Amino acid sequence: MVPAAEVERLRGERGEALSARNQLTGVVREVVIEGLLAQVEVDVTAPARVVAVITRQSAEELDLRPGVGVTAVVKATSVMIRR
Repeated sequence: MVPAAEVERLRGERGEALSARNQLTGVVREVVIEGLLAQVEVDVTAPARVVAVITRQSAEELDLRPGVGVTAVVKATSVMIRR
């Protein structure tokens, strides 16, 4: 559960600026409600760029360089929906 104060902060209801930078704009594709939870699937509509800071060793082991295809895996404590 996300505390109500956090929801208010993200909505900007207390006049605070939103500091979160991993924001992807999109359109709701599906909402599945089960019990107390709702799963929201979003189609990202705006171009998005993900920046990762990894160890030099990992970059070298993966042989990373411009033009190489990769998958960015995002690990977060929570993903919230803002409207």
